[in-house]
Amino acid sequence: MSDKLVRIGVVSDTHFEGVAAGLDFFTGLFDDVFAGIDLLLHAGDIVHADVLTAITGCPVLAVRGNCDAAADDLPNQRIVSCSGFRIGMIHGWGTTADIEHRVCSAFSGEHLDALIYGHSHFPVCRREGHLLLLNPGSPTDRRQSPFHSVGLLHLGQRLSGQIINLDSRSRGKH
Repeated sequence: MSDKLVRIGVVSDTHFEGVAAGLDFFTGLFDDVFAGIDLLLHAGDIVHADVLTAITGCPVLAVRGNCDAAADDLPNQRIVSCSGFRIGMIHGWGTTADIEHRVCSAFSGEHLDALIYGHSHFPVCRREGHLLLLNPGSPTDRRQSPFHSVGLLHLGQRLSGQIINLDSRSRGKH
């Protein structure tokens, strides 16, 4: 594995009202918590997929969410290989009660180091055996979550993840 630390920004459930709003939002993230990331992963519910093609700060990979009906070019799930790690991506579906079981089942038979998912709008970053499960929550529509959030993956000798509470960051800047 590479000695270079790779930083990956992770978002989901952005539900942008329009392309301009999405670009403004990402400009703020790239100036702050996503400054210097090597890759951006979006786990679906972009609503306006044109936002992703307009991002120039780094490469972007995404999957389709249940609110991305117009995004025919986005796969429902994918595996990203980066720095010797395999990262599964899927949006998720159904109730939040057993969403982790369903998204893991979608990759049955695959060896993954991390699984990125969304749909619940609730941030999760935890290990299930060797697998890192990361749901970045939602930066724009927290629903039942205690805060708006995004995620970061750090790939070096090990793979680790973290949830970034966006509400506490913006409070500290006022």
